[in-house]
Amino acid sequence: MEIILVRHAEPAWADESGQAVNDPGLTERGRQQAKIVAERLARDLDGPSELLVSTAKRALETAEPIAEALGLEPQVQEWIHEIRLPPEWEGTPAEEVSRVLKEHRHQPREAWFQGIPGHGESFLDFHERVTAGLEATLNERGVERHRADEEHLWWVPDDLPRLVIIGHAGTNSSILGHLLGLTPQPWEWERFSSNHASVTRLDTTAIAGGRIWSLQLFSGVAHFDAEHITS
Repeated sequence: MEIILVRHAEPAWADESGQAVNDPGLTERGRQQAKIVAERLARDLDGPSELLVSTAKRALETAEPIAEALGLEPQVQEWIHEIRLPPEWEGTPAEEVSRVLKEHRHQPREAWFQGIPGHGESFLDFHERVTAGLEATLNERGVERHRADEEHLWWVPDDLPRLVIIGHAGTNSSILGHLLGLTPQPWEWERFSSNHASVTRLDTTAIAGGRIWSLQLFSGVAHFDAEHITS
């Protein structure tokens, strides 16, 4: 089974007056990125696919040209949404939000698990939401933990359609870590740092009487020129 993870294209995190936007749409460059990655996927992917998309505006806008290029109906999924920011950040000067985020980087690991200061989603809740949603999605398609070794192996039926998931730095990195069997860390998006509208590919391979997930491509941006590579 193949899973394609696409990070959303470049978002406009601040409005024209410099105020922060919690659920931004894409910049003009971001819209170009979305069209270009859609063209790549249309060239590269053959066979049946399903398109799963985060509820965030930036992901939905990224998915529009991809859905058209692949001829797929987007399945909008709440569990794919990025870690939720404090709602009070909406309309705050973007410089202030940037300052808080920079200061948070110096906090100890336990503080990272609790999440961004304010009333945003904790990493613990976020990771549980993403991994539970992922496993439910896989289970619905017959993909399950292998009974002989639930920690390391999977049972995967033959000839499943690939999943194309339009997500975020946090959700995509949490999916990667979970499927590869890594211990969760509250900075998943830092150890799997991906570019906007990049392509990451996982596939399963038979081993030890079951299957494991194998990372085949990470944050591929060969479809972009230098001006369109952003993070």
